[in-house]
Amino acid sequence: MRQQAANIITVTRMAAALLMLAAPVDSVPFWTLYAWCGISDMIDGPISRVLRTQSQFGSRLDSASDLAFVMASLVSLLPVFPMPDWLIGWMALIALCKITGYVSGLVIRGKLVTLHTIANKVTGLLLFISVPAVTLTLNPLLAIPACAVATFAAVQEGHLIRTGSCSEE
Repeated sequence: MRQQAANIITVTRMAAALLMLAAPVDSVPFWTLYAWCGISDMIDGPISRVLRTQSQFGSRLDSASDLAFVMASLVSLLPVFPMPDWLIGWMALIALCKITGYVSGLVIRGKLVTLHTIANKVTGLLLFISVPAVTLTLNPLLAIPACAVATFAAVQEGHLIRTGSCSEE
């Protein structure tokens, strides 16, 4: 059990993200699941390092759970809190940068490369904070810091993957 503690936390994030899809956005269950997803994302990595149970599988599982959380948030929130076109366009460009980096990893290294850079971690934290801030205030300008850091993180990650100057976590 101890060896799998971080992965169990990560799997619960994926499950919570899927459950978010069934909960009304304006409900306590939705925001409780949202909070768990964000908190579990912040604690699974440090737990795996403290327990010395880091693995390539755990890293990929973490990335998959992060994607599930982001997608569940978008699917749940966009219909209820429509974003301006400029913000949707910016998010689409960030996604395109991320996808390009992943495709580069597949082409260059022959495998999916996921990086857990400091910029990616800061992006996760800012997204976690900005989503409720934007939905509560209906002010899309509050998403600018998260999108700016996410843009940098996506470009940096793609560069590190393409140049081979990275190590997978």
